[in-house]
Amino acid sequence: QGGWKGLCLSLFDYKTEKYVIAKNKKVGLLYRLLQLSILLYLVVWVFIVKKGYQDTDTSLQSAVITKVKGVAFTNTSDLGERLWDVADYVIPPQGEGAFFVVTNLIVTPNQRQDTCAESEDIPNAKCSKDSDCHPGEAVVAGNGVKTGRCLRVGNGKGTCEVFAWCPVETKSKPEKLLLGEAEEFTIYIKNSIRFPKFNFSKTNVLDTKNSSFLKTCRFDPNNLYCPIFRLGSVVRWAGSSFQEMALEGGVIGIHIEWDCDLDKGSSECNPHYSFNRLDSKFGEKSISSGYNFRFAKYYRDTAGAEFRTLMKAYGIRFDVMVNGKAGKFSIIPTVINVGSGVALMGAGAFFCDLVLIYFIKKSHFYRGKKYEEVRVWRQGVTMGSLH
Repeated sequence: QGGWKGLCLSLFDYKTEKYVIAKNKKVGLLYRLLQLSILLYLVVWVFIVKKGYQDTDTSLQSAVITKVKGVAFTNTSDLGERLWDVADYVIPPQGEGAFFVVTNLIVTPNQRQDTCAESEDIPNAKCSKDSDCHPGEAVVAGNGVKTGRCLRVGNGKGTCEVFAWCPVETKSKPEKLLLGEAEEFTIYIKNSIRFPKFNFSKTNVLDTKNSSFLKTCRFDPNNLYCPIFRLGSVVRWAGSSFQEMALEGGVIGIHIEWDCDLDKGSSECNPHYSFNRLDSKFGEKSISSGYNFRFAKYYRDTAGAEFRTLMKAYGIRFDVMVNGKAGKFSIIPTVINVGSGVALMGAGAFFCDLVLIYFIKKSHFYRGKKYEEVRVWRQGVTMGSLH
């Protein structure tokens, strides 16, 4: 009962601060070091490095327009003499944030829907007799549907006949680069950005009335506002060899970073570029590296029968990725961060109090000076015991 009574009465106690000057050099030094550390953290890290006095906007609105320019001439047994321009080697033709430049091809001409032997490279199509080829069964990772016949039988080995676009595609990888001249092609990348919170907009193209600027300039680290990139240079900046990468294809990431301090004006808001190869790590060889896909061009002969030329295209895919943030002075984050610094100062004092009253030799003496109980009687005020 006494314990519960004391607890209930303590609910009506009022605690007020009492300032005690402790003549202890070690604790005093610790306190000043804590104050200095907190002050340096607040000034250097919070306000200078992190710019804690600014309101920030990370909801970047961005638009990317891309164009590729360049021509190349080839003379091959499959295609003959041919001039390649933008309409031939850029997919999709309308430039966006991701586009593909064809650098190599495997061509299978004059394909018609007919029956023929499946490719020997397809494991599910191998056979030694007709019963191994179930009619109507699709060849997994193959080119058509089995007819029930086993063809090319020799030494007990053959492949199933299939109904497909015949002759079936050659599965060999390219051995020679077709569009080696693509290294000199140029890419135009126009990026327009807007930070809606501050109603701030900008582009990565120099604001000039000189009509020949975009025809003559080339991007380099000292010319950030020329959006014309040499294709070979982009691949080199990503840490790869163009001739090696163009043979079997790959993926390049072009990163544009906008980090804008709007307190310094529009001229201090500049794009920063970085280039990375995304399909494989530098120096690694893997069966999954490279980039290719298939497409076909369809025709009809004089009799109206449809035939096609199948192309397995190897090349470089470019992904343009844009992100960024903008900051501008605002009183609200400034007050919040200053208040946090003041609170940390109080935490430093609390830590020194713990050291003073619990961890030094004369802690009981300082504890007695810091905490004092005052009892108020009807006749007046009487000082109670120290504890």
